[in-house]
Amino acid sequence: MEDLFQVGIISSTHGVRGEVKVFPTTDDVNRFKKLKKVLLNTGSERICLEIENVKFFKQFAILKFKGYDNINDIEKYKGKSLLVTRENAVELEENEFFVADLIGIEVISDDGALKGNLKDVIETGANDVYVIALEDGRELLLPAIRECILKVSLEDNRMLIHVLEGLLD
Repeated sequence: MEDLFQVGIISSTHGVRGEVKVFPTTDDVNRFKKLKKVLLNTGSERICLEIENVKFFKQFAILKFKGYDNINDIEKYKGKSLLVTRENAVELEENEFFVADLIGIEVISDDGALKGNLKDVIETGANDVYVIALEDGRELLLPAIRECILKVSLEDNRMLIHVLEGLLD
């Protein structure tokens, strides 16, 4: 299971006082209001940053980090990811999972006919769609609804599914 989750990507600087525009990769942009610290993934290291101020502009969160008071201090981090630890991740409801924990999980159909691995999750307006790479080389797009997702066990790294009629024709 993953211990770090991406919550945003620094898209650009904002002004000259060290603020950055962050494109949120979390479901709830307002979660930045509650965050005290994030980890900046520079590619070669992870830097712990303390959030000093948060405001919002269009779809972006504007963050100011303590100790970064100049555009020159922060400009080099454009395009870098902001991460949180599992402890600082949002609380999940029952039968909710982090996408990072589901990727790669073994998938088996309730009739035993299909086996594969979860390759990707597509977020749509209504419900997520799981992209499952089947052992025979085909790909199954399965809606993440109760009729299709029967059981998920992260401990066993396994998902039991039911394939609705017509999904594999």
